[in-house]
Amino acid sequence: MTTITANAKASGVFTIGGDLTVHRLGFGAMRITGDGIWGEPKDPNEARRLLRRAVEIGINFIDTADSYGPEVSERLIAEALYPYPKDLVIATKGGLTRQGPGKWLPVGRPEYLTQCVEMSLRRLRLERIDLYQLHRIDEKVPVEESLGALAGLQKAGKIRHIGLSEVSPEEIERAGKTAKIVSVQNRYNISDRQHEKILSYCEEHQLGFIPWFPVAAGKLVAPGGPLEAVAKRHNLSVAQLSLAWLLHRSPVMLPIPGTSSVKHLEENVAAADVKLSEQEWKETEEAGRK
Repeated sequence: MTTITANAKASGVFTIGGDLTVHRLGFGAMRITGDGIWGEPKDPNEARRLLRRAVEIGINFIDTADSYGPEVSERLIAEALYPYPKDLVIATKGGLTRQGPGKWLPVGRPEYLTQCVEMSLRRLRLERIDLYQLHRIDEKVPVEESLGALAGLQKAGKIRHIGLSEVSPEEIERAGKTAKIVSVQNRYNISDRQHEKILSYCEEHQLGFIPWFPVAAGKLVAPGGPLEAVAKRHNLSVAQLSLAWLLHRSPVMLPIPGTSSVKHLEENVAAADVKLSEQEWKETEEAGRK
């Protein structure tokens, strides 16, 4: 039987951009908002307690975005954690607008992104954002213009590092001609591995790979499903097994599971302590492919 504890320090470390060392298992702050990632959470006090608990159990990498709420997630982070612990890295994103619950539309105009950064700085009570990510490339705006605005803000000292979300290696190469890219955030989990090529690119270039939607879903995790069978043998939940596999999969992997529950937060972080044999990892990966 596997005995696990909840401390993100057990996940090891990765250094973003060569100078920001974080514990590899972080926290995604999307789900501390209302339904559809829209509006206030049902219990704002619980959301703040959740954020404080995340830091208590070793998480020092929190990922958010101005579009979560919108604005709600960033504000709650500041309310709960400011003044911030010295080693806490807060990554945020801009470039997606909101029209209602579950609705998202990219806008990459330079003047809009400049405003996004300034407002995120204000809500987060920061003078500089450690990692600012372009949430989506806007097909209507040349990426050189979008990244040019962020590079200018970086030069002005308002952004430390720049990342991208939902991109291909070719898009990273193009963006990198305008600004140095240090991280990529694409959808990836044990049952959804369409971005293996981008993960390999990140490994080759030592970019942080931040998988969003990191926990497997669908038939694979249904009662009696292949992943549940493997998880039960190790006294784990499917979520814990999914996250542990991600940490095992690559040294550049930075999973950011999100939740609105302190209990689930602690269960997720306990995945950092999971140790399986190579044969058991192989069995887990094969179950994830079924």
